[in-house]
Amino acid sequence: METAYFYLGLSGMLTVLLWTPYILSRVFTWGLPTFLNNYPEGYPEEEPETPLWAQRSQRAHLNIVETIPAFAAVVVAAGMLAPETAHAGIAMWAQIFFFARIVHAVVYTLGLPYLRTPSYLVSWAAVLLIGINIL
Repeated sequence: METAYFYLGLSGMLTVLLWTPYILSRVFTWGLPTFLNNYPEGYPEEEPETPLWAQRSQRAHLNIVETIPAFAAVVVAAGMLAPETAHAGIAMWAQIFFFARIVHAVVYTLGLPYLRTPSYLVSWAAVLLIGINIL
């Protein structure tokens, strides 16, 4: 289970770090003094235009924020309840979840067609397959 917990930790770090591109975009779009002042003059009616890639990056971050609680719950529960013979499979699916989420974030941010949903579905399937080990 150490490997599954390792990828759970990495996935948590990925979740924390995925806000970085969007925030850096705001710093460059708004300028550092305005960014540090919290909001530009006239916000939100007159918000400076955020680049499309940064908007997609923010949505990719929000997507993993919505998914990570379920992933964490099944990994921790599987670690406590799954038979030891299932630990290698759980670790494999935890690793697949992590890499699928990296692919999802990159594909979403770059706006590559036809790849965002499959990468999300792989991570979703990984959560379900880890959860099956609890039953």
